[in-house]
Amino acid sequence: MPGEGLLEEERMWGSKGKKKNPIVDEENFTFLGRGVDFKGVVNFEGTVRIDGRLDGEIHTKGTLVVGEHAVIKGIVTTGTLISGGRIKANVTATERIQVLKPGVLIGDIRTPSFTMEEGAHFHGLCDMGADAWGAEERQDSDKVHDLAAHRGKVRLQDLPS
Repeated sequence: MPGEGLLEEERMWGSKGKKKNPIVDEENFTFLGRGVDFKGVVNFEGTVRIDGRLDGEIHTKGTLVVGEHAVIKGIVTTGTLISGGRIKANVTATERIQVLKPGVLIGDIRTPSFTMEEGAHFHGLCDMGADAWGAEERQDSDKVHDLAAHRGKVRLQDLPS
């Protein structure tokens, strides 16, 4: 009967007829399909999926999804990057970067969370904000005592704590 499949789909996925995806902002979704070549600076709101080529800069506070056939060269600034394509860029992500197989990411990245699927490739420097740890280590080194210099002269109880 016509429309019967739609009713079944509504029962499976809810009244809207599609499954909710927490990564995708359904109200603000932009798609640059395969065969689209873009050069320049691009600013987006919400979620962006690229399956074409982009040479330049891309900026979004939302999620950038790079498809398997996509090629991006330049600078990327995003909230979340999920890539299975090829990126040759310096990337800053405020939330996370995820590289999926067969993705390739060449360039320096800055993000609090970075994951790579087996079969994906990354070449570059990764800054995940560990500067504070280095400062703590330097402070702790002031508390270290050279016991070898005092061998036989000082007992452990005599050292300041």
